[in-house]
Amino acid sequence: MNHLRTLFIGFFLTFITSWVGLVIMPYIQLGHLPPFEDEDEGTSNPPALTGLEITGMKAYAANGCIYCHTQQVRPSHQGSDIARGWGGRRTVARDYINQKPVFLGTMRTGPDLTNVGVRLRDKRWHHEHLYNPQSKVSWSTMSPYKYLYRKQKIEGDPSPDALLEVGEKIEEGFEIIPTEEAKALVAYLLSLNRSYPLPEAPFDE
Repeated sequence: MNHLRTLFIGFFLTFITSWVGLVIMPYIQLGHLPPFEDEDEGTSNPPALTGLEITGMKAYAANGCIYCHTQQVRPSHQGSDIARGWGGRRTVARDYINQKPVFLGTMRTGPDLTNVGVRLRDKRWHHEHLYNPQSKVSWSTMSPYKYLYRKQKIEGDPSPDALLEVGEKIEEGFEIIPTEEAKALVAYLLSLNRSYPLPEAPFDE
């Protein structure tokens, strides 16, 4: 009986110690980080998301983008993320203060998206890529998200949002346009821009 009690106390202390070290202490240290106010530039980084971008963040989560894409640039001594052009510096805790939940990602089946709003600024490109990824990247293994778009008959002038190059023939007299969810998702992707320096992560590191 005494051995069982000692074993139980050992397990309990191990769990509590791990929980305090891995959850409580990081929260105390990083849980209330404020944006960095650059008085010289008059900016606050990371910038707050707009209403449409917040809706797009929810669409990003709902459509499982986190399962194939990360949003974390490793420092140069830990990987080739910066050399690949995925970011100009490593990402740090302050970069994620506007994300709830935080989209660190689980694997990189596709490229890291930390700075995709800088690398690919063309809104239509993102829509056409979501509709048919292989129309933009022939070797892509990404699944199409055609359900985020709808085909409608053209009445009068074509919609300015109509997709043009989707890798397949569009029925004559019809056009493919993004739904509101697709527009929000692309707005969120275009907001992914960490091209600002932070005191703890300068570009010249």
